Amino acid sequence: MAMRRMMAAAAVMALMAGVAHAEDWTVKPQWVAAHEAFLASDALRGRGSATPDEGVAAVYVASEFQAYGLKPAPGMDTYLQTAKVTRPKLSGHAFVTLGAGRTDEGAGLTLLYSNGQSLSGVLTVAASDDPKALPTGDVVLIANPGKTPLYGWWRAAREKGVKLLIVRENDDSKAALARFGGVTGTAPQLEGGQNGMGGARPDLIALSDAAFDAAAKAGGQSLTLDLNGATTDKSVTTNAIGWLQGTDPKAGVILISAHLDHLGVRPDGVIMHGANDDASGTTAVMEVAHALASGKPPRRSILFVAYGSEEIGGLGSTYFGAHPPVPLSDIVTNLEFEMIGAHDPKMAPGEMMMTGFDRSNLGPTLKAHGALVAPDLYPDQHFFERSDNYSLALKGIVAHTISGWAVTPTYHDPSDTIANLDIPFMTQAIQSLIVPVEYLANSDFTPAWAPGGKP
Repeated sequence: MAMRRMMAAAAVMALMAGVAHAEDWTVKPQWVAAHEAFLASDALRGRGSATPDEGVAAVYVASEFQAYGLKPAPGMDTYLQTAKVTRPKLSGHAFVTLGAGRTDEGAGLTLLYSNGQSLSGVLTVAASDDPKALPTGDVVLIANPGKTPLYGWWRAAREKGVKLLIVRENDDSKAALARFGGVTGTAPQLEGGQNGMGGARPDLIALSDAAFDAAAKAGGQSLTLDLNGATTDKSVTTNAIGWLQGTDPKAGVILISAHLDHLGVRPDGVIMHGANDDASGTTAVMEVAHALASGKPPRRSILFVAYGSEEIGGLGSTYFGAHPPVPLSDIVTNLEFEMIGAHDPKMAPGEMMMTGFDRSNLGPTLKAHGALVAPDLYPDQHFFERSDNYSLALKGIVAHTISGWAVTPTYHDPSDTIANLDIPFMTQAIQSLIVPVEYLANSDFTPAWAPGGKP
């Protein structure tokens, strides 16, 4: 019996020695598939932002953190951080009046995005095809979009303080509606009025050819967007947070994150499973935590976070940034994992892209230490500003997102299911992230913004 106990102890010691360093850890595809089987299942109904389904996903992630040996973050009694959210509830009967004319929703007007308030302003027609030349004004119509995608114009309008942006209905506007789940995107806020990811976005409408052509001739006239009875819903969003204590409390903290929500259930009953966006990134956070918690304690502490409500404006990460469990000044850097479930055919085998690669020295340094990361292939899509990393970057933290195929055809589409994941690539991608994260956690390297890179 004593011999058996000695042999068992030796086996345990050998196992512990085998996982003492991240390079000895092997991510198993069955672990990856198991996480996806739950997070992207019919039972979680697409993990809609700030819904009970999102809350269940957060509890699952928290339970995995606990199973791996992570602790609640400093000052927290649990692994869950919740925030109250308010969200416009639209009547579906909006209309625009311009001069003596009226255009109704569903009859020439598509309301793509709304802040939930009716508004009026003088219509300004933007003639240039350059977003940098977008005029200021409360209501702006884009007469000549050129080659700039709709998101680029919307971003420019946000920067100029435009309240309502008007575009012609076309394939780009229809794709934007699809990205909002086939219904009007709305502007939720944290209770108290705080917007996510850098502030309020303009309302956005698309007009049919006839209505658009008439509006384009009416510059200088007063235009009103009437929402015809919008109200407000209240809900709760949930972040799952795990803490791996480092050996040097003065060395700083590494933040590893993803978002766990998706688009929920469409009005027609179709579940938007979000297997890639972003159950894949959430799985990566869990499995990187699994690996590092199984080895020797790192020098720097690590926060592992799965945010809620990224899809409705990064509200989970915004709340985290306003209520961090550790001082933001202690966070050395943030790596966000988003949509790593498919490989971009334009990239080298196994390679992933890092958004805002040239904005700091983080990407080149990680690449020098074995990370399979490369610059963003799609700068015109502004992916750096479209994930939770941006909430932290706006706070001054060097924060980037690592993605697989950022423009995959399954993006915000019902086809984003487990069946369309590349589990071998995803497993390899997670494996490739472990050693670079261990390097961040054990080195003296402190990432810095490049000149002009800080948002």
